[in-house]
Amino acid sequence: MSITVDLHTHTTASDGRLTPTELVQLTASKGIRTLAVSDHDTTDGLAEAQRAVNQIPGMRLLPGIELSCDVPGGEVHMLGYFMDTGDPDFQETLSVFRQGRLERGEGMVRKLAEFGLHIEWERVLEIAGDASIGRPHVAQALVEAGYFSEPSEAFQEYLGRNGKAYVERAKLTPVDAIKMLNDIGGVAVFAHPWFERRGGEPEPEQSLIETVEELKAAGLHGMEVHYAMYDQQTVDWLADVARAYDLIPCGGSDYHHSGNSREPLPGVNGPPRETVERLEAAARQLAAAL
Repeated sequence: MSITVDLHTHTTASDGRLTPTELVQLTASKGIRTLAVSDHDTTDGLAEAQRAVNQIPGMRLLPGIELSCDVPGGEVHMLGYFMDTGDPDFQETLSVFRQGRLERGEGMVRKLAEFGLHIEWERVLEIAGDASIGRPHVAQALVEAGYFSEPSEAFQEYLGRNGKAYVERAKLTPVDAIKMLNDIGGVAVFAHPWFERRGGEPEPEQSLIETVEELKAAGLHGMEVHYAMYDQQTVDWLADVARAYDLIPCGGSDYHHSGNSREPLPGVNGPPRETVERLEAAARQLAAAL
């Protein structure tokens, strides 16, 4: 079955390395016809992405975002779709989060220097450009300086949540993120719920189910199932969980054009067209309740 839907991608508006236009052109070339741009803590890439999509007959853009959320001993990410991106309170909250990203990045550069990894903060800012600063920008500077061969290596020892140079920043709880999205018509989706990509042991099944139960009660509408880095066994198990809790099975590539050798391209895995229809129905229900 060909993959035509990708609900999780990133651009230079946050920590991706393709402009919104370049991302749209790439995904279109891979057969994607429904694309969500879901940058971290910003919607700044959506306008350019929409202009690019308008040039491709039959292609559609869904407005999206990805929010990092605190949980005891870790973090989860919450995706949102169809929210009112012009809501001033929403944009003010995102501005606070982006400032926190900036301060965290600077703190991580200082910590890296304590371990003998010297990069210039000004260079990290140059790499990020106008984007919302993220750890991948720091990782790219480390690769550029010759400390690592690809960004994923920098995360393993230094930049990951348990890394030597990790610095915390302000985040919402998952429940608060769901409420914020729902309050502006956004459909909330639990991103990559199985943590194999974080470099440690996967979250135990029962713990994940308890998290899903809590988030469902808070207004969660979906969870990522068809995620590009998941094997078929993981996809099948998560699909069963989604069905059990009446959650929309979402997914996509989580594509950043990161420079990591194992990063899947768009079109490798993604949800069926029915997922988009269910997201639209959930958005209509939210809008009717506002």
